[in-house]
Amino acid sequence: MAEGIWLRFLSGPDIDGLGLTRPELVAAVEDAIREHGEGRTSFEPRVHLRPDNGGIGHFNVLRGHLDRLGEHGVSGVKVVGDFVPNYQVGLPSELAMATLFDPTTGVPLAVLDATMITAARTGAMTAVGAKHLARRDSRVLGHVGSRGTAWWNVTMLDDLFDLDEIRATSRRPESREAFGAELAAVLDTPVRVVATAEEVFDGADILVEASRLTEPEPLLRTAAVKPGAFVVPYGTISAVELDLLDVMDKVVVDDWREARSGRFGSLRRHVDTGRLSEQSLYAELGEIVAGRKPGREDDAERNLLWHRGLSLLDVAVAHLILRKAEAADVGTMLRFH
Repeated sequence: MAEGIWLRFLSGPDIDGLGLTRPELVAAVEDAIREHGEGRTSFEPRVHLRPDNGGIGHFNVLRGHLDRLGEHGVSGVKVVGDFVPNYQVGLPSELAMATLFDPTTGVPLAVLDATMITAARTGAMTAVGAKHLARRDSRVLGHVGSRGTAWWNVTMLDDLFDLDEIRATSRRPESREAFGAELAAVLDTPVRVVATAEEVFDGADILVEASRLTEPEPLLRTAAVKPGAFVVPYGTISAVELDLLDVMDKVVVDDWREARSGRFGSLRRHVDTGRLSEQSLYAELGEIVAGRKPGREDDAERNLLWHRGLSLLDVAVAHLILRKAEAADVGTMLRFH
């Protein structure tokens, strides 16, 4: 390499061509969650940038560091836009960019299209949570939402469980039908597309609420949560009833500081009203993955995981991608300094 400081730029097509598998993505995320549970990470809760754009969207800024990656660990920053109306102009609702840095010098290592990273690490978090908190004999998955994270949620959960049926819906008929067809093309498990959240969640063993609401609306009713169910509500805007936590045996979050921060999140009202507090919280998922607290202990437990999205997972997946890109000499080298 010529003199100077160079970094690797990895575009979306570069990353798509690396052949990343769902198991290796889940493994990278689970390792990061474990490291968080062991207290060997540094990160700050996300902050929001809200431009004067009529409320059509905002930016999330996430920052984190993992000790175990590379010789000295790796630090990273991700900026992700959250623009629900983007489908009207043919764009994903979440577009993201990540940067990785050497924590001993501040030298930038890479710039990556983090759109897939955002979606895949979210699905992997759902899967890791299910691995520790859902019943092993779960048979019916109910999923509300068809945005980018939805495909990863469903396919990664299908990898883990011997499902009999996957039910899916979203607000727009064309979106949910396309999502169902996309899933049916790659999965052996029967996929049923339905019109309402009530149909999706009725009697389901795993209930995932990943809607894209602009105003609170109870799509996931408390009465739909049967004994033994595992619930994952993580939409930006609340789509659950206020008494949902009253029936839960274990409420788990990705990080309590993250859960308390900002003005968004499915359980924001529950935190603000004291229904979810440090006292009522069972654990952070990292504590369970690290073996410091047990996960599911009873087939009748109703368990819930609320994950807002940890920057540590973005760093872990971005670093996995960077290592594979370096090995394959993929990407564009850019002169920085």
